[in-house]
Amino acid sequence: MPRIFSGIQPSGELHIGNYLGAVKNWVDLQHEMETFICVVDYHAITQAFEPEELRQRTHGMALSLLAAGIDPEKATLFVQSHVREHTELAWFFMTLTPVGELERQTQYKDKSARMESVAAGILNYPVLQAADILLYHADTVPVGEDQIQHLELSREIARKWNARFGEGYFPEPQARLTPTRRILGLDGQAKMSKSLGNTVALLEPSAAIWDKLRPAMTDPARVKKTDPGNPDICNIFQLHKAFTPPDTVEQVAAQCRSAGWGCIDCKKVLHQGMEEVLTPIRTRAEALQATPKRVAEILGDGASRARTVAQRTIAEVRQKMGFD
Repeated sequence: MPRIFSGIQPSGELHIGNYLGAVKNWVDLQHEMETFICVVDYHAITQAFEPEELRQRTHGMALSLLAAGIDPEKATLFVQSHVREHTELAWFFMTLTPVGELERQTQYKDKSARMESVAAGILNYPVLQAADILLYHADTVPVGEDQIQHLELSREIARKWNARFGEGYFPEPQARLTPTRRILGLDGQAKMSKSLGNTVALLEPSAAIWDKLRPAMTDPARVKKTDPGNPDICNIFQLHKAFTPPDTVEQVAAQCRSAGWGCIDCKKVLHQGMEEVLTPIRTRAEALQATPKRVAEILGDGASRARTVAQRTIAEVRQKMGFD
C-alpha cells in the first residue's frame, strides 16, 4: 500500500483554512493509503514559545485532528518529539545539504527578511522536514503549492544520500496537491492565518462564526444590494464551494450575478452550510475534551507504531553509513 506522511504545527486548534487546505484531504486519504500524521512540535520551536503553552497547543492540535476525522484505527497520529529518530536523521541529512540550497528556499528568504537575527533552525527547517518524510519511507506527501519547493529539496536529499550510501534506499516522495485552492482569510486579502486574526476556528461556536462572517469581505465592486456581483472574485463564494452543496453553489452564483440576493443573504446560506459540516466536528471534540486521557492514549499508541518504523530506518541508515 502506498504510504503518505504529512505534518502540521501545533497552533492550538485548527481553523477552516487548515481543514480545507490539508486535513480534509488527509481524512479522505487515510482510507486509501497507509497514513502517518504528525504534530510537528520540533518545527514549532523555531519561533519564540512558552513551554506550557507548547504542551497545550500540541494536545489541542491532536484533539482537533481527531475531531476533524483522523481515525486512529486507520492513520498513525503522533507527536514529532515523541519519536527522537526524526532529529538523528535530520543531522545525517544536514551533512549532505549545501547551505546555498537552503538559502534559496523561498520561505527561508521570506522569514529571514523579517528577522534581525536568524536562528539556524529557520535555515535548516526543510532538512528536518525531509527527515520527517523519509524516516517513514513515504512515497507520497499531500501538500499545498507553497510546499512544493521544500518537497523538491526532500527529493534531492534522498537522491544525494542514496548515491553515497545505498542506491534506491529512500524513495523520492511525490507531491499530491490538495484539491482545495489556497483559502484566503475573511479579510479577502491574505492567506487565512491565526496571527493575522482573519480565521474561523474549526471548533468555534455557531454564533461566533456568524459574527465573523457578517462583516467579511465580499466582491469589492458590489456597493449596494441591487448591484450585480461577480462570484468569481468573491472570497465568500470560494468558501461556498468548500461548504455548500453543488446545486446550492450554482444558485448562489446566479443570485449574486443577478443581484437577487444581497451579500448578507449569501452569507446566511454559507453559514448554514458550514454548520452542517462543523457541528459533527464540534460534537466529537466535546466528547474528546470530556476524556482528555483518550487523546494521550491515542498519541502514545501512534508514537509506538511510528517508532517501530523509525527505529528500523535509523538502524539501517547507521549501518549503511558506517556507524554500526
